[in-house]
Amino acid sequence: MARAVTTPRKVINTTVTWGIGLLIFFPILWTILTSFKTEAQAIASPPIFLAFDWTLENYAVVQERSNYMRFLWNSVIIAGGSTILGIIIAIPAAWSMAFVPSKRTKDILLWMLSTKMLPAVGVLYPIYLLCIQLGLLDNRAALVVILMLINLPIIVWMLYTYFREIPGEILEAARMDGAGLKEELLYILTPMAVPGIASTLLLNFILAWNEAFWTLNLTAVDAAPLTAFIASYSSPEGLFFAKLSAASTMAIAPILILGWFSQKQLVRGLTFGAVK
Repeated sequence: MARAVTTPRKVINTTVTWGIGLLIFFPILWTILTSFKTEAQAIASPPIFLAFDWTLENYAVVQERSNYMRFLWNSVIIAGGSTILGIIIAIPAAWSMAFVPSKRTKDILLWMLSTKMLPAVGVLYPIYLLCIQLGLLDNRAALVVILMLINLPIIVWMLYTYFREIPGEILEAARMDGAGLKEELLYILTPMAVPGIASTLLLNFILAWNEAFWTLNLTAVDAAPLTAFIASYSSPEGLFFAKLSAASTMAIAPILILGWFSQKQLVRGLTFGAVK
């Protein structure tokens, strides 16, 4: 059996990759470590890395002060609802652009993507007034729709890219066998694009979960998700870094666990169609 040859180029690439990965992960690691420190140790200078008195006091205080499960449930409903609703709307849209394109398809795609460049604060005032008029302020349904619309361009773009990799001849053969639009979408196109759809679901769920601007400005108590839960530990008296870190760790833990268990599916979907 031939042994793999380790070249200096591979060593350098591996070292750089690990270095970038650790650099990205370090803020998360520091937040987790800080959550187990006392407030005095959290703001110590120079910073204390591991040689500190580990404590669960911050988590106990956070649990006593806030109803964590209510914030968590709101995040699940808002992120999950906006993602599922976006997928339901985006699959037919991406199908039509991929398999029944018009002269304006590329222009429409570019226009949709350009809406992501609009500063959110530029449309906050009219959307805030609209929510007040409709009685949807601090309402989970309103956030589901708003976050779905915000992420819809990304969902459509991703699905459009995946659908373009599926040979159109397969759908034509299905039509010749009598398949209608419903059968074509549900029983042929969707199963073939499962990796792409799964990665789109995961990515947009993460984007919705981490959304802070709209959730902080359009919620107060009833619909407040985990982003509001974190923000509640900033007060006029100052930041309580240890407790803020504990709240942040509790907020990011579910999405970290989800990402860890679904990483293979996410990578498979993001590389779907890359190798033919």
